[in-house]
Amino acid sequence: MSLLNKLFDQNQKFINKNTNIVKKINGLEQEIKKPSDQEIKNKTEELKQIIQSKKQSSKDILPTAFALAREASIRTLNQRHFDVQLFGGISLSENKIAEMKTGEGKTLTAVLPNYLNALNGEGVHVVTVNDYLAKRDAVWMGQVYYALGLSVGCITQEGAFIYDPLYTQEIINKDAGHIDKERDETASFKVLVNF
Repeated sequence: MSLLNKLFDQNQKFINKNTNIVKKINGLEQEIKKPSDQEIKNKTEELKQIIQSKKQSSKDILPTAFALAREASIRTLNQRHFDVQLFGGISLSENKIAEMKTGEGKTLTAVLPNYLNALNGEGVHVVTVNDYLAKRDAVWMGQVYYALGLSVGCITQEGAFIYDPLYTQEIINKDAGHIDKERDETASFKVLVNF
């Protein structure tokens, strides 16, 4: 029993330590709803400059970054991070492990520390167990990252893909003949998978 008690004590300590951060994130929610979509992307650039100039650390801007990521998720996916997901994101941002059951929102939770870590300009790599999940999540969460002004790529056994919501089926159809001929001449590859 002492091992279980110790485990639950550690969880409670983590929650107690980070409750104020979750309250700060929640306190920013109404303010973060006001900016336009472009202003949200501009805010990402501002946060990047703050981090890269070392005026503040990632830990200092975490509440703002998480609030922006949550708002982008609401606008694009109509999914709002719950407090438990905020705690999970904080845990991951501290290089800790966060265990969540199926359906509790691991994929959405991971957006928070991924966005925070991307602000340093070095990129973030997310590894998943199979190609299907890699492609699915690149498109699904790519919408959120794109709304935040970030780019998303995906590497699978089939090849590499870039998430681009502006590259529509209409553009693909219009340019298909020209692009296919050019690819054949330059030995480039053709992406056969559409999401």
